[in-house]
Amino acid sequence: MDRITEREAVAGLKAALEKGSQAAVAALGRTDGFFGNPQVKIPLPESLERTERLMRRVGLGKHADELVLTLNRAAEAAVPEARKLFVDAVKKMTFDDAKGILRGGESAATEYFRRSTSGELRKRFLPIVERTTARVNLAQKYDDYASHGVALGLVKKEHADLDEYVTQKALDGLFFMLAEEEKKVRRDPAGSASRIIRKVFGAAR
Repeated sequence: MDRITEREAVAGLKAALEKGSQAAVAALGRTDGFFGNPQVKIPLPESLERTERLMRRVGLGKHADELVLTLNRAAEAAVPEARKLFVDAVKKMTFDDAKGILRGGESAATEYFRRSTSGELRKRFLPIVERTTARVNLAQKYDDYASHGVALGLVKKEHADLDEYVTQKALDGLFFMLAEEEKKVRRDPAGSASRIIRKVFGAAR
């Protein structure tokens, strides 16, 4: 780090984080961003897997497929809300935050975003997820079904609310993609478009 000034280090890190976070949002916040990516595709909750298998066995697989598609479409609709929050989180970053990220592990920046944006992201994602699932009336059908599952001990309580489940999965997928972007820059700073990003991450190794 002695080859660059502290100001350069913070500027370079912020440029890298803004670039990486926007790439993660762009990758997920579009049609098939979740549904077409097996790494983040949202399945039915684990506690409904047995029910899903039964539905498919009796020829009701179409209903399970429709529900899974809707879960993923809801997440894709919500993710663009993260764009401004990530930019704001970068702007508010202190020098100590930046230093900790540069010297931290390969997902230190992702953890910074998780700490500083998760609460607000959840608040912004949930209404969008609710609107998306409500359009096809699947949330109510799922909630009615799952409430019986909870009573019988077949469905975990945290999975009984479809919208909450999708919101959490959308957050998980977003932070997963953010971590992937961060690893990419750390492993190959020379592949980044910005000279200062290359300089900062090259020196931080």
